Amino acid sequence: MQTTNVRNLFVIHGYKIILLLFIGMLFANPAEAQRRDKSNYNYFLFKQKPYYFGLTLGSNSSRFSAFRSKQYIYSDSITSVKSVSGPGFNLGIVTNLKIGEYFDFRFLPTLSFAERTLNYTKNSRLTPNSQEKVESIFVEMPFHFRFKSAPYRDKRLFVIGGVKYAFDVASKARATSEGSDQIIKISPHDFSLEVGAGIQLFFPYFIFSPEIKMSYGIGNTLLFNPNLEESSVLDKILSRTFTISFHFEG
Repeated sequence: MQTTNVRNLFVIHGYKIILLLFIGMLFANPAEAQRRDKSNYNYFLFKQKPYYFGLTLGSNSSRFSAFRSKQYIYSDSITSVKSVSGPGFNLGIVTNLKIGEYFDFRFLPTLSFAERTLNYTKNSRLTPNSQEKVESIFVEMPFHFRFKSAPYRDKRLFVIGGVKYAFDVASKARATSEGSDQIIKISPHDFSLEVGAGIQLFFPYFIFSPEIKMSYGIGNTLLFNPNLEESSVLDKILSRTFTISFHFEG
């Protein structure tokens, strides 16, 4: 419960930060920024580069969003299904292509470690509660468009939006090691929509860009098994991930 509350706190404040950054970009004055060329010295070192590369490090909090099926109403043993967030981290490569002054197209292949848990509560003392913990290693392929504000004192705010495909390379090993002990099965393939915001900080030799991002899975990852009650009481499972990333580009 504590982990879930921490995650919810991150998400709530994350939305506020995205909103404040977006409002700040709307009121940014490009003409005023251009009159302050001396305060954007490091920015002009990177302005003429049409593309650049970098590394990204990050921390994530992932969970399932479980939707109950009609069978859940008729279940005699399962009273609730709750998702618990788990920690993880990301390591990836940044590829950035500039599209004009204010837009970028970004491709960030990433290796992501994630943990998600489903807790089942049973109504019988003779039947113990059950838990399914899914530890995943994703190869992620995110494609983002980024909109940036005018530079001010070697800083730029930005918002991002895009899509992501992820493949869980640990799914086969998980099935082999657990075998019949699995109470649900999760597809290794996942598609997500992503939104986020951050800030660029220009230094003489690199650009440091802290960023927050939310990923909303749009594909049902539940592999339905009518022979298992834990699976039959669910209609679909979608992924949800909150990520804090630190990009080093140049």
